[in-house]
Amino acid sequence: MRRTLVAALSLCVDGSLRREARRFLVGLSSDELEYIAEFVGACILEGACILELESERCRRSRADLAKRIAQFQQARVTVRLQPEDREHKMILLLEYLCRSGLQELPAIV
Repeated sequence: MRRTLVAALSLCVDGSLRREARRFLVGLSSDELEYIAEFVGACILEGACILELESERCRRSRADLAKRIAQFQQARVTVRLQPEDREHKMILLLEYLCRSGLQELPAIV
């Protein structure tokens, strides 16, 4: 399962950044990878467009991305995480998005 998630999330990244993103993803647990995959999947399902690379649209600030991640977390009512675990996963997700160049994601609400 881990390998599949790493491969799938790596494929969402532009070729020039894929190696760095993959290196980051390999160090994560299955639970952390699932959290990131759930966010990316929700963005795809909620938005009209697929993830857009930084070079194709304006770059979002880390603060904007953090707000989107917080909205996503609030929408995840079925999964109850401890506050420390939730914050940790949100930080990892933000880091993945910034390292991978995935700056334009449809809003999750």
